[in-house]
Amino acid sequence: MSGEILITGGTGQLGNALQALARTRGLKVSAVSRPEFDFEDLQTLENCFATFRPSLVINAAAYTAVDAAESHIEAAKAGNYIGPAKLAGLCATADIPLIHVSTDYVFDGNKGSPYLEDDVTAPTGVYGLTKRDGETAILATAAKAIILRTAWVYAAHGKNFARTMLNAARKTNTLRVVADQRGTPTSALDLAAAILDIVNILQTRGWHPAYRGIYHATGCGETTWFGFAEAIFAATPMAFPRPVLTPITTLDWPTPAKRPADSRLNCDKIEQTFGIKLPVWQVSLPSVIAALLAQDVTAI
Repeated sequence: MSGEILITGGTGQLGNALQALARTRGLKVSAVSRPEFDFEDLQTLENCFATFRPSLVINAAAYTAVDAAESHIEAAKAGNYIGPAKLAGLCATADIPLIHVSTDYVFDGNKGSPYLEDDVTAPTGVYGLTKRDGETAILATAAKAIILRTAWVYAAHGKNFARTMLNAARKTNTLRVVADQRGTPTSALDLAAAILDIVNILQTRGWHPAYRGIYHATGCGETTWFGFAEAIFAATPMAFPRPVLTPITTLDWPTPAKRPADSRLNCDKIEQTFGIKLPVWQVSLPSVIAALLAQDVTAI
C-alpha cells in the first residue's frame, strides 16, 4: 500500500496529534476538516476523495458533544452514523482501509469489569447510540475496516478534561469532581501513535482479512474522574493554583446525557493482533500538562 493518507477531523485533538506525529515519521498525509469535509454535507466527502485519492483513511471526525447530542439528535446522527457510513462506502469503492475511532460510550457501564470487543453494547445516550450505529454501518459496508474504541481522550490541543480542570483552577479554589465513574484517560498522542503503528503494519505487510473488526485502545490502568483530577494537579508546578478537590457522586452532578458508571475497556486484542499496547495513563499525563501550561493563559 502506497499513496497519501487522509486524516479527517484534522483540527480536533486526535487529528492534530496524528498530523504532528505523522510528520516526525515521514508519512505523507493530508488532513481535512469542516467546511472542506463535513459529515452534514455528504458531497464534501466525495469531493475530498476526488481531490486526494487516498490510499488509506483515518476518521478522527465525529460529533463529540455528549450532552448537546441529547437535543441535537440529527447533527449527532450525521457526525457519528450517516457520515461515517458514507465514508465507509467511499473506502469500499476505492478498496482502501478505513481506520475509524469510536468510544467507550457504546456500553452502559454496568458490566463491573473491563469490556471486551464482542460484549453486548447498550448506549445510555444519543452520543453513544449514534457511535454504535456508526460502527455497525461501517462493518456492514467496508471490507477493510478497523474500528478503535477509545476513552477519556485528552491533549494539549482542543477541549478536554485536563484543560477544563486547569482553567477552572484559575477561577476557583474548590472543585467538585465526580468520583463514581471509572475509566481510563488516554493521551491523544498515545492513541495517534497506536493508529500510525497500525498504518505502518498495513503499509509493510498489506491488508489481511484478520485485521478487520473492532479493537479497544486506551491507556493502561484505570481511575475515576476525581482520580484523574488529582493526577492533573499533582503534575502541575507547585506555583500553579491548586484547588481543594471534593469527590461527589454522579447524582450530585446531573447532566443531560447519562454517563456509563464503569467504561473500562479490555485492550488485549489490539496487543495480540498488532503488538500494540498504549502506555500507562499516568506516565503520559505530565508531558501533556506541561504543554498545556506552556500555552498562553487565555488558551487554557
